[in-house]
Formats: sequence, C-alpha cells, structure tokens
Amino acid sequence: MNPSAADLVAAAKSRIENLDPDALEQELSSGEAVLIDVREPEERESGAIPGSVNVPRGMLEFRADPASPYHQEPLDPGRRTILHCASGGRSALAAATLQDMGYANVAHLDGGISAWKEAGKPVE
Repeated sequence: MNPSAADLVAAAKSRIENLDPDALEQELSSGEAVLIDVREPEERESGAIPGSVNVPRGMLEFRADPASPYHQEPLDPGRRTILHCASGGRSALAAATLQDMGYANVAHLDGGISAWKEAGKPVE
C-alpha cells in the first residue's frame, strides 16, 4: 500500500526538529534564524508572522538552491532556517526536503501559524 499524505507528514516530523510557538519566538528574538512561510501568497492575507519571508511550497527547492537561477535570499544552507505553513504539514515536508538538500540547521513550527495565533503570538 502506498503512503498517504498524512503518512508522509508523520515520517517527515519524525526526522526533523519540531518547534512550538514559544521556542520559535525565542529563536526569532536572537535574530540569527530566518523564518520561511511556505504558504501561498493569498494565505498571508489572513496574517503573517512578523519578519517571515514568503516562499511558496511549490517553489521551495528552486528558491533554496544557491545554484538555481530562482535562488532567493535569505535562504542559505549554512543559516538556521525555520519553516511554517498554516497547520504544520507542508512545513514539515519542506523542512525534510531542505535537510535532503544539505540544510543542516532546519526546523519547522509544529501546528503552523494556527498554533502561533492560538498561543497569542503577534501577527502582522
């Protein structure tokens, strides 16, 4: 039997670093991490985590690859990179993909911006 989307997300979460909103807030306050929002641009209309950079999931591999003509700063394999989406599924898959691409210091916000909002964290 082929794995379901939920199976793929669970497998990704088992091999990546999963952050809660408090841990993400602490990391962002250090100024050393870049926060990547992998949601589609229209999803950001309902709010975004301050300082996040939008890189839609469909373009992530191309934006993350420094050799790609589509590379986007501040994506850098040597920098602490944290990803988030709406509820944590896409960002878990994205974090696993970045690890596969050589990003050694990557994590995701478990529960996504939904968990961030539920924790009363700031949204712009």
